[in-house]
Amino acid sequence: MRRFTWFNATALTLGFAFLYLPMIILVIYSFNASKLVTVWAGFSTRWYGELFQNDAFLDAAWVTVQVAVASSTIATVLGTMAAIVLVRAGRFYGRTLFSGMIYAPLVMPEVITGLSLLLLFIGIGLDRGIFTIILAHTTFSMCFVSVVVSSRLVSFDKSLEEAALDLGCTPFDSFRLVTLPIIAPAVISGWLLAFTLSLDDLVIASFTAGPSATTLPIKIFSAVRLGVSPEINALSTIMIAIVTVGVIAASLISKRASLAQQRDEQAAARTA
Repeated sequence: MRRFTWFNATALTLGFAFLYLPMIILVIYSFNASKLVTVWAGFSTRWYGELFQNDAFLDAAWVTVQVAVASSTIATVLGTMAAIVLVRAGRFYGRTLFSGMIYAPLVMPEVITGLSLLLLFIGIGLDRGIFTIILAHTTFSMCFVSVVVSSRLVSFDKSLEEAALDLGCTPFDSFRLVTLPIIAPAVISGWLLAFTLSLDDLVIASFTAGPSATTLPIKIFSAVRLGVSPEINALSTIMIAIVTVGVIAASLISKRASLAQQRDEQAAARTA
């Protein structure tokens, strides 16, 4: 076991400061009463009130949530299906091409993905809007879901499915009642990853979004080009708070599930 030295403590402190000090400063200046984001003029919640009266930011936030929920859900379904095919189907004609198409967005630059989707939508005459953003986000986030679910399916014990089939379950019931609950943590993790990627995306959305649909990252980027306003600080602080609450809630739920599983295993061991 490595000793905890002053060098390690200093490196750890500097690392955390580099990561989180800008966020702390941003949160502090979101309560600044001045219009100048770099000049402190006293504590105020004025900019939070003005943010909730800014229809442009609220509309962009609503579009972003709609796109993120829809694209992550579709990507989770398609990515899980692709993972099952890659892990369970064995070798089949076109497997290399299929796996390459699934994993291509992982290494493809976002500019290329966005431009190719833009040309596709223009070529088929599809008007750009929320629907095209959902299609684009589903395309590049599906591969991440497939990777997460595949890693869980590789270590899955197939004897559990075989036991369910021997007890009279159909293949679909075996998947629904046995396989899906076991791989559910991986599926949920894939959904959360796809949701986060959709919320954070700027490049692909800027290519596939039309004048009728503007996501929050695009709106923030457009506003920052004209100068950082205190409303953006307030909006960023709210997003940080939502992410923090989500991470804490997920950690507590995971810890509770782990403790429940340990109790069940101990009870089963005592019974045996």
